[in-house]
Amino acid sequence: MIRSLAAALCLSTGLATAIVTPLHAQDALRSKPTALPVNDATPAPRDTPYPGTIRLEVDATDTMQRIYRVKETIPVAQAGPMTLLMPQWLPGNHAPRGQIEKLAGLTITANGQPIEWVRDPLDVYAFTIDVPQGASEIVASFQCLSATQPNQGRVVITPKMLNLQWEQVSLYPAGYYTRQIPVQATVTYPAGWQAATALRGTKTGDTVAYETIDYEALQDSPVFAGRYFKPVDLGHDVTLNIVADDADELAYKPEQIAKHKKLVDEAGALFGAYHFNHYDFLLAITDEMGGIGLEHQRSSENQVEPGYFKDWDSDKALLDRNLLPHEFTHSWDGKFRRPDLLWTPDFRTPMQDNLLWVYEGQTQFWGYVLGARSGMFTKQETLDAYANIAARLDTAVGRQWRPLEDTTHDPIISARRPKGWSSWQRSEDYYNEGLMMWLEADAIISKATRGRKGLDDFAKAFFGIKPGDWGQVVYNRDDVIATLNGIAPYDWAGFFQKYVDRPTGETPKGGFFMGGYKLVYTEEPNSFTKAAETAGKYVDQGSGIGAIVKNDGDISSVIWDSAAFKAGLVVGAKILAVNGNEFSPEDWKAAITAAKDGKTPIQIIVKQDKYYRTLSLAYSGGLRYPRLEKTGEGEGSLDRLLKPRT
Repeated sequence: MIRSLAAALCLSTGLATAIVTPLHAQDALRSKPTALPVNDATPAPRDTPYPGTIRLEVDATDTMQRIYRVKETIPVAQAGPMTLLMPQWLPGNHAPRGQIEKLAGLTITANGQPIEWVRDPLDVYAFTIDVPQGASEIVASFQCLSATQPNQGRVVITPKMLNLQWEQVSLYPAGYYTRQIPVQATVTYPAGWQAATALRGTKTGDTVAYETIDYEALQDSPVFAGRYFKPVDLGHDVTLNIVADDADELAYKPEQIAKHKKLVDEAGALFGAYHFNHYDFLLAITDEMGGIGLEHQRSSENQVEPGYFKDWDSDKALLDRNLLPHEFTHSWDGKFRRPDLLWTPDFRTPMQDNLLWVYEGQTQFWGYVLGARSGMFTKQETLDAYANIAARLDTAVGRQWRPLEDTTHDPIISARRPKGWSSWQRSEDYYNEGLMMWLEADAIISKATRGRKGLDDFAKAFFGIKPGDWGQVVYNRDDVIATLNGIAPYDWAGFFQKYVDRPTGETPKGGFFMGGYKLVYTEEPNSFTKAAETAGKYVDQGSGIGAIVKNDGDISSVIWDSAAFKAGLVVGAKILAVNGNEFSPEDWKAAITAAKDGKTPIQIIVKQDKYYRTLSLAYSGGLRYPRLEKTGEGEGSLDRLLKPRT
């Protein structure tokens, strides 16, 4: 009681300030500035027409030094302050990926006289100028110094082809919705090259003058061009534009193109409408230009390895055939129907990625379904892919602390950089875990309606509205739930809370067991895992011993808390020897098999940086490769899901 009274007296007389006296005692030794207000002078975008049409001229002929040279003439309505922006938040990238570092040599003039520009320190994508009196337009000239080596970023120009993305070669005036800014673009290509884009234009010599279009649609209409080029009509105003490193990569068999045509037919049957006036697949068959798979409303950028047609039946080519179905689906899911916080009025406003488990998750789902329905994959190859996806997701033990919803922010958090402990950190799991969740949703609908309905009905109701409209219609989670309830009443809000909002024990597998299958493990890889191992040159025992090891012994993945983890393996180390023998993939698998008796730990020698370690790896589970096994007689919902509709 006495101590309590004393404390009360200290508080009432102000003596309690003695608690922070040590901080105040330091005041004489430390200067303390006061924060200045942050002044964002860039005008907010307004939905009003820009006064005039921008003329954008690009010289794309320098394929050896890989430089785009740009001249941009921008009308101005009045003298005074003006801000020019380079795109920063790029649709489909889910993060601020604008390559401002590639812009160089910027000069701005008015009436032939130079204008000083200043970069905004709060937004390095913004350049402020003062337009002089009497100027009706300004001219910005600069270069885009594209990557000459992969360590500088994605290579977009080679001596044989190029990928022109308008956001790298243009600036736009701040203060307007980008859909309100008209642009007329002209590009000069290397002599004899052909180009493809969703834009249409007039060619004079090697220069193409494209139709005037708004800046938003321009950015959404990239170009593939090359020396070896072939367009293929797929019907429904869809063209497959093929550009390749070598002419022989352009040769295809009629049955291969028939599968691509069926992909277009099956997508139309699924969604019930097309959301483009024409669509251009931009397909680069190359190992020289950098890889890409990027969606657009009326086109998509796609890179596959050489042999796409020539080695169609090989393991290597199998992995590339999911790309076109996925990116084509995005014309409906992600481009036409878009999460409300992912749609922005310009390329400066930050995007919010929360609903990527619909945008990308359902696109991943439909990509595999359409791949199976069109014949790009066989049914068995699709089932094998599902097994591989589910098994890999089950090793993502980071689900214990990080819910699926939080992985939608990963493109911003990690910028798609490699991770040392990806199974514990998690990565962009909204793609494949979204797929698994939507598989279960399809099975729930099928069960509730006794097979009369499935997720096809959701696709048509949600994505098939407004045929021919190639604008955007936004949605939120409540819209998704309402549409699902209109197909089959269920606690869909609780369903998403369980799988999206909360940590989970394992990936959703209701689509398997309700669909007539179960996930099992055998000692032999399925077709998809075999293809991945062959292409990646590794042994995938992530679901077994807990490691993926390259054929040369390099460790590329270690599963958190697995046998490999407990033994001390780490990504970046190299296994030199296994049970006294020099490492080889065959000896590694043999040692794992021999350890099944539980009596013989695997002895390995590992080199990590300049250090060597001898480790004992206790594991008796043998080789474990996933596959789906049929559980009942007759046709289940998963069988019905993969059947063609045309």
